[in-house]
Amino acid sequence: MLRSLAAALLVLTSLLPGTALAEDAAPVFRLTSPDLMPGAPIRAAQVFNAFGCAGSNISPALSWSNPPAGAKSFALMVHDPDAPTGSGWWHWVVYNIPANVAGLPARAGDPAAGLMPVGVVQGNTDFGTAGYGGPCPPPGDKPHRYYFRLHALKVDKLDLPPTATAAFVGFNVNANSLGVAELMAVYGRPATTGE
Repeated sequence: MLRSLAAALLVLTSLLPGTALAEDAAPVFRLTSPDLMPGAPIRAAQVFNAFGCAGSNISPALSWSNPPAGAKSFALMVHDPDAPTGSGWWHWVVYNIPANVAGLPARAGDPAAGLMPVGVVQGNTDFGTAGYGGPCPPPGDKPHRYYFRLHALKVDKLDLPPTATAAFVGFNVNANSLGVAELMAVYGRPATTGE
């Protein structure tokens, strides 16, 4: 009994910070942004500018660290699962981000800005165009969740047609993903009042 209690204490103490097992744990793959706080409302700068929304539609700056070993490229998929479509809404689809890149500047989601690294592809969103499209949920809906998911991929690039849908890109991303770093923020609009 004492021997098994001592063994259990040894296992517990080995998991405390500063001990060998805790120090051997792999660092966590993280996605962060100065423009998005996890779980917090998305600011007007990142909100769409159409369909009754009056934001600036600026894609947020993003940075990441500690990708899994063997990552050869990255893909960013931004999705609203709460959109009333039956399949959610794809707001930003980016792939073939080189493995040596560790972030994207604000406004990189605007294809005309030319801020993406060479070779990066911005795929079609559910707005029907390539590039970032910010939140714009229906008025009166509960706040929608916007998941920014960065996938570390085991391939150098995804060879996809320029007409690929977000779902098709997502299929290929998930098939080649070594790990995912995620950041979720929310956005809602008040209900409109009658005339």
